Amino acid sequence: MPAPLNIEPRAGGLIAATFAAMASPCEVLFEANDAALARRLGELAAGEAWRIERKFSRYRADSVVARIHASGGAPVNVDAETAALLDYAQHCHVLSAGRFDITSGVLRRLWKFDGEERLPAAAAVAAVLPYVGFARLTWRRPQLTLPAGMEIDFGGLGKEYAVDRAFALLRAEFDGALLVNFGGDLRASAAPASGPWRVGVERPGAAREPRLLLELAQGALATSGTTHRYCIVDGVRYGHILDPRTGHPVEQAPLSVTVAAATCSEAGTFSTFAMLQGAGAERFLEAEGLKYWCLR
Repeated sequence: MPAPLNIEPRAGGLIAATFAAMASPCEVLFEANDAALARRLGELAAGEAWRIERKFSRYRADSVVARIHASGGAPVNVDAETAALLDYAQHCHVLSAGRFDITSGVLRRLWKFDGEERLPAAAAVAAVLPYVGFARLTWRRPQLTLPAGMEIDFGGLGKEYAVDRAFALLRAEFDGALLVNFGGDLRASAAPASGPWRVGVERPGAAREPRLLLELAQGALATSGTTHRYCIVDGVRYGHILDPRTGHPVEQAPLSVTVAAATCSEAGTFSTFAMLQGAGAERFLEAEGLKYWCLR
C-alpha cells in the first residue's frame, strides 16, 4: 500500500480507518465492534482511493492523464471509466456556461497562490487563454483529441468521485452506519445509534478552527472554497478558484460553500458551480433549491 492504514476506536461505538490520499487526510467511520472487519473495509476504501489517484493524477507519469498529455495532439482512445468522467466534465462545462472547465489547469503556470504578493501580467494571461476551453477538445467517445499545449485536470471531480466509489464498494459489504470522508468531502449511509454525524467546516484563516458544525444523518456534503489558497495584493484578496473564461480569480466569491446532496459528486459539482458564480453564489444555490452553507 502507498501509505499506512490505521484502525482506531472512536467514541459512540465507532471504529475509524484512516489514511492519506489525494493530498488529503481520509477516514472511514463504521458503527461496528469488529476491528478486523473495519480493517478489511478500510483497506477496500483506501485501495479504491489510491487506485483513482494513481489513474487520474496529473502528477504521475503513469496516469491516464499523463498519457493523454503525451499524445502531442494525436487522438487517444480511453477506457470506459475515463470516458464517463470526460462525459461528466463536458456536462458540467455546458451547465456552468463555461465556468467549469477541466482544461483550465494551464493557468497554474501564472497563478501560484504561494504567498507572493503579485498578479500576473495581463499579456501573460492573454497568452495562455488560447490553451483553455473544453470546446477546443475533440471528444467522441471513446476517442479524445487534446490539442498540443493543452492539459486536462480531473482535480475538480476526482475526490468526490472517489468518495462515491468507495461508498458503493463499502455498502456492498457492510449494511451498518458508515461515513466516508475524504478531505472534508463525505457521504454517509445512516446515522449511528449515538446520533447524527457531526461535521465541521473550517473557519478561514491559519487557526483551522471549525466555524460551522453541521449534523448529517444520510447523504453527502462537499465544500469548495479558498480558505487556504489565496494571495493578497494591495489589500485585495484573490482566491485560487479561477474563471477559465477570463483567466483571473472569480470576483466576489465566497470564502467557502458547502452543499448537501444525495451523492458527493452532486454536492461537489454544485459547491464548485456556486463558487464560480462569485457574488451570485447564494442566488444560484437558492434557484437550484439546494441546502447549503455559505461563508463570506
